Amino acid sequence: MHDEGFAFNVRPEVETDRPHIRDVHSAAFGDDQVPNLVDALRSASAPTAPMSYVAVRDNRIIGHIMMSAGRLDAPRQIVNVLVLSPLGVLPEFQKRGIGTALVKNAIEAAEQRGEPLVFLEGSPRFYGLRGFERASETGFRTPSLRIPDQAFQVARLSSYELWMTGTLVYSDPFWALDCVGLRDV
Repeated sequence: MHDEGFAFNVRPEVETDRPHIRDVHSAAFGDDQVPNLVDALRSASAPTAPMSYVAVRDNRIIGHIMMSAGRLDAPRQIVNVLVLSPLGVLPEFQKRGIGTALVKNAIEAAEQRGEPLVFLEGSPRFYGLRGFERASETGFRTPSLRIPDQAFQVARLSSYELWMTGTLVYSDPFWALDCVGLRDV
């Protein structure tokens, strides 16, 4: 649901945003696990740099989204893909279209960068309306048994090819910080 009278803009993250991004995720998720994941993903060795965007209202960071490198263990070859995690909005600004705008912006940026696939764990009700589909129904296998099938989702972008099927492999920070399959859907 988008609140038409609620003005905000979405832009790429800059370094001075980082403390505010931690605050967004601490408030949205209720602990430091997700902010620690964001910090670890920024500094992880990866084939592609993370893509990170913020929602800003009146010079205040009110939302954040990050996509980081993952790999698809496909039969033909390993494919570099993106993992959308996390998405957070300050609780007092939720249900105003901020999350939707962040997801739309992130997917458009991934498309422009030529990425073939974006995976995530999340609510099928929310993400299904924003271009994602159940990954298991399109030939993909979850990286962990702890991820409920309905929560494992994928957006196939224009550079996706039909042979790109297989198992998603998360980058090390997801495993090291035990951030796999832990959130409700």
